[in-house]
Amino acid sequence: MTPTHHALTEHQPPRPRSLAAVRPSSRSDEDLLELVAERRNEAAFDELYRRYARPVYAVVRRLIGDHARSEDVVQQAYINVWRAASGYRRERGPATGWLFAIARNAAFDALRSREAASRWEVPDLADDGPGPDRWAVSAEEAFRVHAAVDGLPDLEREVIALAYFDGLSQTEVAARLGAPLGTVKTRTRRALPHLAARLAEERVPG
Repeated sequence: MTPTHHALTEHQPPRPRSLAAVRPSSRSDEDLLELVAERRNEAAFDELYRRYARPVYAVVRRLIGDHARSEDVVQQAYINVWRAASGYRRERGPATGWLFAIARNAAFDALRSREAASRWEVPDLADDGPGPDRWAVSAEEAFRVHAAVDGLPDLEREVIALAYFDGLSQTEVAARLGAPLGTVKTRTRRALPHLAARLAEERVPG
C-alpha cells in the first residue's frame, strides 16, 4: 500500500529544494498537516502516511471488507488528505481525529458507490447487521487502537500487535518471535500502560 506521488495528479507540487530543513519525523501530526496545507510539503505528507497507513487501512477494511478494494480506498483517502489539508484546524481537535474522518468518509463514499451499482438487485436476506452509526464508532475505535499501537516502541509494538491483531496467545507470540515466554510477558506488561496512555492522548474531544 505504498502511496505513489503520481496518484496526486495535477495537485502534485514540485519537490521542495530543502526537505532536510523540515525534519518531518520530529514534528507533531498537527505540524505535519499544516506543512502539507501551507507548503504542500511532500516529506511531511510521506511522514503522515508512514505513521497512519496501517490505522487508516484498519478503518477502511473494517467498513469495506474486501482487501483489494480497501487498498484502493486507502489510496483515495490519502489523496483526499493531500487535497483537504487546508481545512484542518488544530484548535478543533487532534490531527488523528481529522485523519480518521477523511478515511471514514472515503470508505462511506465507496460503500455508497457500491450500493448504487447494485440497487436493483433483490437481497436474499434482510440486512440485520450494524447500521452506519455503529460501524463508524467501531471503526473509529479500531483507528485509535491501531494508531496507539503503532506509536509504541518496537519491542512493545510487536508483542501487542501479535496478541491483539493476530489473536495469538503469549505462548504463541513467544514462539513466533523466538523469544522466552517470560520476555514476552514482561514486554506486554510494560506495553499495556503505554498503550492506555496513548489511547487517552488520542481521544478526540466530543
